[in-house]
Amino acid sequence: MYRKIPFTRSELEIIATTPARGNHKGLDIRNTPVTPRENLDALYYEKKPFWMPWYSEARGLGSKIYNEKLGRGQGQDITDVFGIEWEFIESAGGAIVRPGSPHLEDVNDWKDVIKIPDVSDWGWEEEARGNVLDPRFTHEFTFINGFWFERLISFMDFMEAAVALIDEDQQDAIKELFEATTEMGCRIVDKLCEVYPLMDSINIHDDWGSQAAPFFSQEVAYELFVPFMKKITDYIHSKGRIATLHSCGHTEDRVQAYIDGGFDMWGPQPMNHIHDLYEKYGDRIVFAVWPDKFDPETTSEEEQRRLARKFVDDFSQPGKPVVISYNGAFAMTPAFCEEVYEYSRKKYLEING
Repeated sequence: MYRKIPFTRSELEIIATTPARGNHKGLDIRNTPVTPRENLDALYYEKKPFWMPWYSEARGLGSKIYNEKLGRGQGQDITDVFGIEWEFIESAGGAIVRPGSPHLEDVNDWKDVIKIPDVSDWGWEEEARGNVLDPRFTHEFTFINGFWFERLISFMDFMEAAVALIDEDQQDAIKELFEATTEMGCRIVDKLCEVYPLMDSINIHDDWGSQAAPFFSQEVAYELFVPFMKKITDYIHSKGRIATLHSCGHTEDRVQAYIDGGFDMWGPQPMNHIHDLYEKYGDRIVFAVWPDKFDPETTSEEEQRRLARKFVDDFSQPGKPVVISYNGAFAMTPAFCEEVYEYSRKKYLEING
């Protein structure tokens, strides 16, 4: 995949702009020697990208089917496939389970309360016919709400789910439930890979922490979560796809569990010490990183370019590639983006051997 292609100034020409996603504006696409998709392939499979990519160079693969049956809706109230009511909160820009009536009070009762659906006949083929994928870009499907802690919270509410994790009388039942939800996830992976041959990556949500600390211990992580993470990431890899993780909170102390769970990439939130994480673990998992904060309105173009070069230098050790996180969206000025591209393009020619 990776090969040495000398840099030319014509690469800086802007030939397209990616669609905006949520609060993040579109990203300019340049006249690059390989496509953004090929660049991310070189990053994940060889650890030798051609340039430092922004996460928004990949495109999200949305699914109304998934969002209405297993997700949290799309800006509207829904009742999911388990009979759980999700209420859209406009001020938060997302949905929460309607409070007051937990679906499940004791995990030992899950087989009487929760019916795992047959996902194969949900109309994936018809939906895919309306989703034409652009082969220039990586396409990533996201499992909103995941299969483990977030899913357990949706069944029980947060406090009850957190207590269940440390209740020895419920732990065996949690494993049985997670085995079932993970198997359901594998069956969805089957359908996605069947109907989207151009899909490259699958992202799984499972928030593990608050702004201050993880919700549970490392021991709980390895006992109740890592085996099931590894099961689905192994399955995703067997299909020739990348497995990425969305896990919010101050969970840098759990990164080894993410690695052992088989994930190729994790995008931390800014309360985590990204420089320390990169130094210690960057050769074992790809991080979505961000530049040091600056105000684009008051920072000169010359200074923005200097900061862009410093940013690339900070996160460009051989064999430790990164992608630029949505947390870096504030820095998406023309000067910063151009300098990151050109400087990383030249630097990677040196370090990729």
